[in-house]
Amino acid sequence: MLPLAERLRPRTLDQYVGQKHLVGEGAVLRTMIETGNLSSFILWGPPGVGKTTLAKIIANTLERPFYTLSAVTSGVKDVRDVLDKAKRHNGLFANGTPILFIDEIHRFSKSQQDSLLAAVENGTVILIGATTENPSFEVITPLLSRCQVYVLKSLQKSELLELVEHAITSDDILKTKNIKIEQTDALLRYSGGDARKLLNIIDLVCTTDTDDNDSAIVINNDIVAQKLQQNPLAYDKDGEMHYDIISAFIKSIRGSDPQAAIYWLARMVEAGEDPKFIARRLVISAAEDIGLANPNALLIANAAFDAVSKIGWPEGRIPLAEATIYLATSLKSNSAYLAIDSALAEVRESGNLPVPLHLRNAPTSLMKELGYGAEYQYAHDFHNHFVKQQYLPDELQSQHFWQAQPNPAEQKINEWMKHLWEDNK
Repeated sequence: MLPLAERLRPRTLDQYVGQKHLVGEGAVLRTMIETGNLSSFILWGPPGVGKTTLAKIIANTLERPFYTLSAVTSGVKDVRDVLDKAKRHNGLFANGTPILFIDEIHRFSKSQQDSLLAAVENGTVILIGATTENPSFEVITPLLSRCQVYVLKSLQKSELLELVEHAITSDDILKTKNIKIEQTDALLRYSGGDARKLLNIIDLVCTTDTDDNDSAIVINNDIVAQKLQQNPLAYDKDGEMHYDIISAFIKSIRGSDPQAAIYWLARMVEAGEDPKFIARRLVISAAEDIGLANPNALLIANAAFDAVSKIGWPEGRIPLAEATIYLATSLKSNSAYLAIDSALAEVRESGNLPVPLHLRNAPTSLMKELGYGAEYQYAHDFHNHFVKQQYLPDELQSQHFWQAQPNPAEQKINEWMKHLWEDNK
């Protein structure tokens, strides 16, 4: 029996839930489908948001031949075999260029990606890639330049609830049961915006030992939590809760618990997680959670990323462990993270405020006549390489985006800034 998520897989755009910015009326992918002017692209988004489904809908709607490869199980030979089939198809039929769908394209090696270049360039296939990772990190530049990248978002609460209702009223098996939805908070929380996980949870909860279809199957927060505790791996495709575990890993580092952090690292290593995925999260954590309290953390994390890229498995686990323990035991600060978000919020609120005239570039005589760059003071010409002058737009003179946090490194920085800006009259 097919899983519920597969039984309910949409076949048309009208059945597809979510991603209105891509498939809604007038949106880019809907327009591409309606006009038939298909070009290669990569779908980037978290699990269970419809990447594979969208590729299949496109192929079915346009009645194109559809080839699939998984980056986990396919080698260069598999790629070449598919491309040979596509070439033969192009010579025999006239119903459009075949589509090649590659799931988890971020796991393809450079040589595997190189083998795709000519076929994408000369139109042998239309490439649709799917990835949960930022393609700018994992897809080679020549291939990325030949593809558009479309970002898919986690499903919103209303969209998930729509799927719940659709599942219990439309599925041939579930609609025969007496299902009562009392609460959905746990369903939504455990699914995390992942439609496949949501439907797998519903499937699990609705699995009952009784054959009496008149007996009510109740779905509420307690029952969902209880079922998942009894079957912790039942709703996870690979037996590892990929995003839950990486979340626990990062939160353990942030919470300065090296024991927990190294445990979650071991869980990921044992599950066969992509080491670069772990290393990237360490780099992010070093900047977001440790920041200016210990700038060396970012260097250590980057060094671990570099080491893993060079030495691979199994030895790569050692620099990852070293970086994990270093970050977990380091002083913490999120002042840089808060500063950039505060500044971004201001930019979105106040728009394009003018640059003060004395800070503007003045490459032409006309600009100089207009006052561009006038009265600018070169800081290196002054004591301590500092001179007091205006750098922010007039409207933002009182803003303080960066706020030093109470750790020794930032307090030292703060004292120096105070000396420069307040004590030097």
